[in-house]
Amino acid sequence: MERNSLISINNLVKRFPVGKGEFTALNGIDLTFNTGEFTGIVGPSGSGKTTLLNIIGSLDSATEGKVVVMEQSTGDLTTKGAAKLRRKHLGFIFQTYNLLPVYTVYENVEFPLLLLNMNGSDRKKAVMDALNWVGLTDKIKSRPAQLSGGECQRVAIARAMVKKPGIVLADEPTANLDAANSHNILKMMLKLNEELKTTFIFATHDDKVIKYLKRKISLEDGKVVQNEFITK
Repeated sequence: MERNSLISINNLVKRFPVGKGEFTALNGIDLTFNTGEFTGIVGPSGSGKTTLLNIIGSLDSATEGKVVVMEQSTGDLTTKGAAKLRRKHLGFIFQTYNLLPVYTVYENVEFPLLLLNMNGSDRKKAVMDALNWVGLTDKIKSRPAQLSGGECQRVAIARAMVKKPGIVLADEPTANLDAANSHNILKMMLKLNEELKTTFIFATHDDKVIKYLKRKISLEDGKVVQNEFITK
């Protein structure tokens, strides 16, 4: 990998069985991501954005090629090893929030830390810091059903950020939000990116997200057609 690179992708191919044939979702992807990037993988529906994000996050595996994340080749990881990589180094933000409905805001954000066996006082500080970042310290006892869509997404961001991961993968994080909430959340994520040097990678076709990116990677039919660093 290049110096400072967190993720290296070489000749990545992903095929899915369809009927008696195959569908090639990704076809020969070569990319490198470095520390502190704020990058979007953009393109129309079906271009391969989510598939690429899932393979980076070790939620799916490549058919061919090599993906190295945090100096670990994901293709060589066992199921347990992939879970450990996600647990320690990756944060995920989904468009459907994926909050646990019976848990409070505090408990939802605390959950990733329980998997890390962090002690109680350190957990409490980390959870309150994360909720402070997203402006929800007054909602710690609320459950997801009592929150607005924007508040649920802010909880999801706090949960992704609570362990201060090196990489956050966000799949269409503004899809269910209005313009005002989208901009507030994107500003929040950009601030966390700048303060904590967390690498954010989005899968999106939302113009509101694209406006904030520092790098835009465009996919069409499973291939990179543009890789542009944006200077503002």
